Amino acid sequence: MRLATYTIPAASGDSGGGECLVNYFGQGQGGSVDANVDRWVSQFQQANGKPSKDVAKIEKKTVHGMKLTTIDVSGAYTGMGGPMAAPGGAPKAGYRLLGAIIEGPQGTVFFKFTGPAKTVGQNQAAFDKMLTSLGPE
Repeated sequence: MRLATYTIPAASGDSGGGECLVNYFGQGQGGSVDANVDRWVSQFQQANGKPSKDVAKIEKKTVHGMKLTTIDVSGAYTGMGGPMAAPGGAPKAGYRLLGAIIEGPQGTVFFKFTGPAKTVGQNQAAFDKMLTSLGPE
């Protein structure tokens, strides 16, 4: 279930803004961390044909006693896939995704921030600050 959708204004020169989705499906729901990371990374294509998993930056750390996995991947964004997704159209070149999956005591929360690379980059510090503010309560 989507808890929130944040729209991020476009950086100067970008044709559109970004979007940050926050999802929580309930305790034990939403799929494994690895399955979600793989799905998000697979939504990007690389110009050189390399698999996006070869260029994605994935880190695992602990924030306030909770496991946090972060994802950073860029390329041509193909959007959401799967049976529930609407047909997307052509991949969007020059996009970036900052993702975070935090495993809290009441379940896992998913953060997915996508948009033009410049817009996402300009807002990365705010995204990171939000993640470090998360607590188990």
